[in-house]
Amino acid sequence: MLTLVAFVVALGVLIAVHEYGHYRMAVACGVKVLRFSVGFGKVLFRWQPKGSPTEFVIGAFPLGGYVRMLDEREAPVDPAERHRAFNTQSLRSRAAIVAAGPLANLLLAVLLYSFVNWYGVEEPAPVLASPVAGSLAADAGLRGGETVRRAALGSDELEPIESFEQLRWLLTQGVLNGEDARLETTLGENSGTREFGLPLTRVPMKDAENQMFQRIGLLEPWTRPEMGDIKPGSPAERDGLRKGDVVDRIGATPIIDGQQLRELIRASVSKGVPETQLWQVERQGSLVSLSVTPQMQDDGHGGLVARIGAYVGAPPAWVTVHKKPLEGLWQGAVKTWEVSSLTLRMMGRMVVGEASIRNISGPLTIADYAGRSASMGLSQYLIFLALISVSLGVLNLLPLPVLDGGHLMYYLWEAVTGKAVSDAWMERLQRGGVAVLMVMMSIALFNDVTRLFG
Repeated sequence: MLTLVAFVVALGVLIAVHEYGHYRMAVACGVKVLRFSVGFGKVLFRWQPKGSPTEFVIGAFPLGGYVRMLDEREAPVDPAERHRAFNTQSLRSRAAIVAAGPLANLLLAVLLYSFVNWYGVEEPAPVLASPVAGSLAADAGLRGGETVRRAALGSDELEPIESFEQLRWLLTQGVLNGEDARLETTLGENSGTREFGLPLTRVPMKDAENQMFQRIGLLEPWTRPEMGDIKPGSPAERDGLRKGDVVDRIGATPIIDGQQLRELIRASVSKGVPETQLWQVERQGSLVSLSVTPQMQDDGHGGLVARIGAYVGAPPAWVTVHKKPLEGLWQGAVKTWEVSSLTLRMMGRMVVGEASIRNISGPLTIADYAGRSASMGLSQYLIFLALISVSLGVLNLLPLPVLDGGHLMYYLWEAVTGKAVSDAWMERLQRGGVAVLMVMMSIALFNDVTRLFG
């Protein structure tokens, strides 16, 4: 239920803001707006303020909306009101009305990111887990437990890193921009700083996000290698593990964190058969030795993986990240610009085959993320809304005929040639734009089904 409510609220807010941008600019330009609709199909609610020419509507199908304006191309217009028709407006006014929708979404993203900066958001501290074996981080010399103090891409100056999510965002930018990263770290309270280089240019752009961070080697923040809840009848219970046990070593290998511990459990397999491991755990101040034999279980993707039937790893350390008013507003604008720019570059690289189309998400994935972010609190849900708002704004500015960007493309042609696009060409372009959108929607839906049910 939470997922459904969060999804509907997200769609309603983002669509309403988009259409309100069109509506307000149309009113400002003197255009008569006949209907403002959030949703398509059967009308569920309608109201018309006294003295207003606009009917406000909520439709049954929430994936979209529209603003219907007085227009001679759609219906006859009273000569006395012809000056209020959309098609009679100047080229500048028509372009402004069309562009106002996507720009409203981008402005909303700035405000949402800014509010989160002011309100504060709980994020994992920038303490690194054990890197994946053979990854860029492992090859660079990182071992786990390091705190990232500052980081930078390319030749930029090192800047403070406040959370693990901020570090992930910087690494994502590095991969998409083709720039290597530098991390300045400390290990413990009184240690000096060390700088590590991550050659992010070696990460293929076609990798999806989870594969990208697998290659980088920094999957998650550091967690204490502690046993959490243990399932009744599981290998963990059978072999004597208890909730709260902290794993000191497995065999001769010292255990640094929960990530390393999970990897060692999964690796305890020889020819498809799980092997018994000698664990040394700290329990109430004493060291206890146990023989633990994992069990092969379905990994949910048609394969088998070794597991012990317990929650492995304590929650990470958390920090509250918040900004002062002006700094928060500036950072909100910067984040919106960065996300917009990266979205455009990612789209461009998918078109030329440099990035995987598996990165395209559809309504099922969006609904899933809406529910997850809402369950994590207000700040995370607002960050999710901001991200989707940026995506909606950027998508609508693409030069596809059925989108706002397509209409702006028509107006650019009109500005250059002095004449509007002919009706015949308009119809051909519209059909082509619909075809492209249908292909994109099909890919997104396929990716959704693969991610959620594959």
